[in-house]
Amino acid sequence: MAKITLGKRPQFIETTISGTLPDGAPGTIRAKYRYRTRVEFGQMIDQRMAEAQAKTKAAADTDAAPADFSVATMQRQARDANAAYLLDILDGWDLSDEVNRETATQLCDEFPGMAQALIDGYRLAVTEGRLGN
Repeated sequence: MAKITLGKRPQFIETTISGTLPDGAPGTIRAKYRYRTRVEFGQMIDQRMAEAQAKTKAAADTDAAPADFSVATMQRQARDANAAYLLDILDGWDLSDEVNRETATQLCDEFPGMAQALIDGYRLAVTEGRLGN
């Protein structure tokens, strides 16, 4: 067992995350997460929420007529928000491509279940200390 030393926090949390692939098969990604304390995690979420609210308010304040409803637009917005979140939490992964905006967006678009598993795995790791599948 590891000895606990207060004030000596890890820089990263590395774990293998399991998720569901589009065909229903299980898949895994070895994730290297940025460590945050519970409070730091809360601050990150608060910042993301404030940015989203500001964007929504800015769109509401324009004089333009509301756009027609589009499922594609909603899916694109969700994909892009998840990709930005992955960039906040990941320092690396075991995919052949490095973590960047393009690859995070592609993962969220092509493998949404794996992207969500990475997001959920991070939340559990920093708020409950649980790692793995």
